[in-house]
Amino acid sequence: MDLTKEYNEKDLTITVKGKIDTITSPDFENEIIDEMGKFDSLIIDLNDLEYISSAGLRVLISSKKKLDSQNIPVTIKVNDTIKEIFVMSGLDKVLDIE
Repeated sequence: MDLTKEYNEKDLTITVKGKIDTITSPDFENEIIDEMGKFDSLIIDLNDLEYISSAGLRVLISSKKKLDSQNIPVTIKVNDTIKEIFVMSGLDKVLDIE
């Protein structure tokens, strides 16, 4: 997993490339948690992601729940492969994906 963070004023974009799996999902979650309280909106860019496991999906759901409670919008950008996983799991109805 290759992760970069970029701020545009109070908007944070986290870009993830490679894979989010059982091994890398704790690091992914920690990167999001480390930035909480510093941004007004979050974009998670998964356009260059090859694979996401259920552990990675759990991180997205738990992060969204935490940020929803603070009224902070979360947008997840996905490629067709990852979008298919979201649609098959029903998460396209729960998460704001583009």
